[in-house]
Amino acid sequence: MRTRVMRLYVGNLPFSTDDESLAEAFRGFGEVSNSTVVMDRETGRSRGFGFVEMPDDEAARTAMKAMDGTSMGGRDIKVNEARPRQGGR
Repeated sequence: MRTRVMRLYVGNLPFSTDDESLAEAFRGFGEVSNSTVVMDRETGRSRGFGFVEMPDDEAARTAMKAMDGTSMGGRDIKVNEARPRQGGR
């Protein structure tokens, strides 16, 4: 039985990280259905955080525990379960 897609928040990303390199970092733990690095609308640069969606709940939890606090591009990333969006932006 498939569970819901788990969405992970990934913070403190190197500014050079793009959607594909973010997905690649998590693929070792299972299928990545979507990855997005949040970009600043005005400058077009990364805002230093993003989201990874994984369809396998167990793989996502394993990835979250394994990746949290690890170094990516010289920065220690923060990984946790994303909270639902607040407000209506």
